[in-house]
Amino acid sequence: MDWNLAIERNREALKRIVATLVAMAGPAYPFTSALSGGRRTPDRRVGVIAAPQPPADLVGKVKPAFTLSRRLHRAILRLLRPAESAVRRLVIVMARGLVVTLPAPRPGKPTPAPTFLRRPGGTGILMPPGSMSATRPWPRMLALPLLDPLKHSHRRRPGQTGVPRISLPGVTVPFPVAPRYPPAPGDLLDATRLALRLQSLGAALDDLPRLASRFARWRMAGAGAAGTRPGERRTGRARRVWPLRPGRPPGQRPANRRTHDLHQVLNDLHGLAFDALEHPDTS
Repeated sequence: MDWNLAIERNREALKRIVATLVAMAGPAYPFTSALSGGRRTPDRRVGVIAAPQPPADLVGKVKPAFTLSRRLHRAILRLLRPAESAVRRLVIVMARGLVVTLPAPRPGKPTPAPTFLRRPGGTGILMPPGSMSATRPWPRMLALPLLDPLKHSHRRRPGQTGVPRISLPGVTVPFPVAPRYPPAPGDLLDATRLALRLQSLGAALDDLPRLASRFARWRMAGAGAAGTRPGERRTGRARRVWPLRPGRPPGQRPANRRTHDLHQVLNDLHGLAFDALEHPDTS
């Protein structure tokens, strides 16, 4: 089998899909990339997607307002999840037979002492720097997770259907309860994180060799820590030993409900990723 041909064919298909998602987001999409006709940054880093510069008085203070209608937000998200799963599997296929060298372990940072031990009157609650700031920092690029999120068996919390109306008869008057309307398709939703995920997806397709090296280091670190081969289970501290989750990939639909070409691309890459993980090329 020609692995290079399979990688390039699926990469081009995923690039077209990501460009379609960016076009669906509309002209208000706050990022540009090589996938959508943008330019690279002056430092020539492959896969970096430039964001428009905010006003000088807002740099590092607030996030840009990027909203989409609920209908469009859900439509993009339905394709974004399987696209992320497909790119993860493409990285696994590209890392087949890749040999890397693990860096030297970095020393751990010392834990700071609680505030009540340093000065009188402290609360003992240690807050990270900038956590009490009223403004939010300018969004930065997200890293594409190389491991599938695991399924969590938890019950969905019931929605709130009423509010308490505490009053004293003859003294206070119960306040009026505002009507609650069901979510409408035209409601505007904050799509900043959705845009950042699209940005990281486009950057991953622009720089697949770097992600393949990152995944190879993850597998080698897991095997070297326990003295086992990649994919074997080790005892002791719990750690992921398999990057794919059981069952269908995240975002994949059943065979009778697949209506987009992306689902077929994900199905093909899922099989190739399993083949690459179970039969690594060590020649």
